[in-house]
Amino acid sequence: MQLKDYLFWAFRAIYSHKLRSILTITGFAVGISAVTLLSALGEGMRVFIMQEFTQFGSRIVAITPGKTETFGLGGLLNTTRPLSLTDAISLESLNSVEYVVPVVFGTGQIKTPNRSRYTDIAAVGAKANEAWQIKVASGRFLPEDNPLQPRSYAVLGHKLKLELFGNDQALGEFIQIANTRFRIIGVMEPKGEFLGTDLDDLIYIPAQKGLQLFNRESLMEVDVFYQANTSAEKIASDIKQRLIERHGIEDFTLITQDAMLSSMDNILSIIKLAAGGLGGIALLVGGVGILTIFSITVTERKQEIGLLRAIGFNAKIIQRMFLLEALTLAIVGGIVGYSLIVVPTLIMQLFFPNFPIQAEWSVLLIALLVSAGVGAVSGIKPAYDASRLPPIEALRDE
Repeated sequence: MQLKDYLFWAFRAIYSHKLRSILTITGFAVGISAVTLLSALGEGMRVFIMQEFTQFGSRIVAITPGKTETFGLGGLLNTTRPLSLTDAISLESLNSVEYVVPVVFGTGQIKTPNRSRYTDIAAVGAKANEAWQIKVASGRFLPEDNPLQPRSYAVLGHKLKLELFGNDQALGEFIQIANTRFRIIGVMEPKGEFLGTDLDDLIYIPAQKGLQLFNRESLMEVDVFYQANTSAEKIASDIKQRLIERHGIEDFTLITQDAMLSSMDNILSIIKLAAGGLGGIALLVGGVGILTIFSITVTERKQEIGLLRAIGFNAKIIQRMFLLEALTLAIVGGIVGYSLIVVPTLIMQLFFPNFPIQAEWSVLLIALLVSAGVGAVSGIKPAYDASRLPPIEALRDE
């Protein structure tokens, strides 16, 4: 028999048993859809989170106060010491450093003569807008005052300005945070959210004012941005040496963005594979369905098999025919499942480009190949059983 004859017989057999074929195809379609959708969501989440963490640049070393160390038989000692503004200032003189941004975050009530609301407060350095790649829509960002004695200036996020002043002019107006009065000197352009924090709803004030406002001795973090011609390991080593010189011991923690992104990428990739594995279980269920249905089919189609043997079809040809039928069902089911998920995914990406779903063509191809493989494996035993039926007994069966 030629390939076209095998294919003709397979499609005729599938068409002749519509209900059985539809159920089998549906099982595989659900499996393929589950694998593809879960993998797409996993990849979309990975891409979304990686983009979130790199929107402020990728050459960053974050310094936080305190260091957890291990002593003896698993004992832990947590040392938390202040990370001061003078520490941040000293890091600016290191080679290859572009920006140093001291950071203190908190929440507080912002009052104007007519309105008030609680919001997030970012106490930062004067170069934070350049380092974080956020732009000023009107006015200017925090001036380069003496970091230890800054003036009481504030810059509003785009949304916060509208909520406090509406369409009125905000520049030059005064607001009050706790017992301190700040003068508004700038309004930022819309930026969106970062990991659930609305950057447009922030108010920016000098870092020293934040320490006083929140009654803190230590900065929460110092972000060091370095030049492209320097490695993360080199700048981290320089920072560590400088801070140890100042503190006497290593009582701080350094996190390079390269290391963080690499670890996060590995974790998210594992999550994506796990999600795809859950969908793969549905494929295995579809394979068991084919195995069960075809095992029953061999019994139901004994007369058909006997007739084929009687007119000269040998065992190998019959085995190929039944195997191809199972393979065809699996591939058709895979294509149906593929269509069920690809079209909605493309529509979602067209109308909701920020939605975290990212279809990978390689995953779709692998899912189809797996579907075909499961169908082939599931059809081997039924095909073998059909080829082993004696023709006389098969024709005699009712």
